[in-house]
Amino acid sequence: MMKLKTALTSVALAGTIAAVSTPAMARDTISIVGSSTVYPFATVVAERFGTKTEYSTPKLESTGSGGGMKLFCQGIGTQHPDITNASRRMKTSEYDLCQKNGVTDITEFRIGSDGIVIASSQEAQNLDITLETLFLALGKKVPNPDNEKELIENPYEKWSDIDSSLPNVAIRVMGPPPTSGTRDSFNELALQGGCEDLPAVADMSEDDMEAVCQSVREDGAFIEAGENDNLIVQKLIDDDSLYGVFGYSFLEENSDRLQAATLNGVVPTVEAIAADEYPVARSLFFYVKKAHIGVIPGIKGYIEEFVSPAAMGRNGYLKSVGLIVPPREALMDLQDKAANMPNLQKSELL
Repeated sequence: MMKLKTALTSVALAGTIAAVSTPAMARDTISIVGSSTVYPFATVVAERFGTKTEYSTPKLESTGSGGGMKLFCQGIGTQHPDITNASRRMKTSEYDLCQKNGVTDITEFRIGSDGIVIASSQEAQNLDITLETLFLALGKKVPNPDNEKELIENPYEKWSDIDSSLPNVAIRVMGPPPTSGTRDSFNELALQGGCEDLPAVADMSEDDMEAVCQSVREDGAFIEAGENDNLIVQKLIDDDSLYGVFGYSFLEENSDRLQAATLNGVVPTVEAIAADEYPVARSLFFYVKKAHIGVIPGIKGYIEEFVSPAAMGRNGYLKSVGLIVPPREALMDLQDKAANMPNLQKSELL
């Protein structure tokens, strides 16, 4: 498997040089912000693009999906980013913010799939759990063990408190902050997925159910690691009583040292994620500010490189670094979108 370290170092260096040498209002380097999950894939594309064309290697910042959307939607002009990556789809509130600030013409690219894994050191006791068990471990309020229809502050201190077959160690899970698309997807797909059928929330409104099911405990059992999945990887390697939440690509990159939990009886694999059999699979995106095309050199070329068969085909280089690439017809649609750059409509997000 191709390693990302060289590409990451090269792009970070190029970004630093561009930031120092190029005035904010007259830059010639593409500025990309957003998801830490999409960051490694976008980095590899940026490195290839910078090497094979006359354009500068794009500058990338891992700000998290939410942080990237906020920066992207601040306005038009070279002081604002050109592209934002996201590990979940743009929210209608973010679309409205963009429109309010004059970012009216946006093209959306769904670039493939990823799964969110619960990982641990290979020296740890691996987890084989349901999403319900995961919610009971990490939810802020959970059903009272003595009254399943009553919600109480989470009383579980050890995994074995929930199920005696689970590790007899404190519940400690390290994961991304609320600004991360991975956190959004984890809350929605994993926690709410394990909560929404519980009797305690069955009669709630959709909004109330979401508030309960997506609220993470704040007593130290869930540890926010910032927008740095590599930090979580290192912490897991050093501590075999710790579990971590991040995208499948980071697991695959460190498969010699880490293992993934089985969720609802399914082990995360490329095949299971692509087929939507794995319960915490999600789509990955990037969004382009059309007003910057022709102002900042190379944006169209970067997009074309990203959706090229060389990058995203069956044997493309993004597949080799862990992206679960779209099927052939979907890739052709992406290439057509790159050629025509249709505007994203709010109705598509509803």
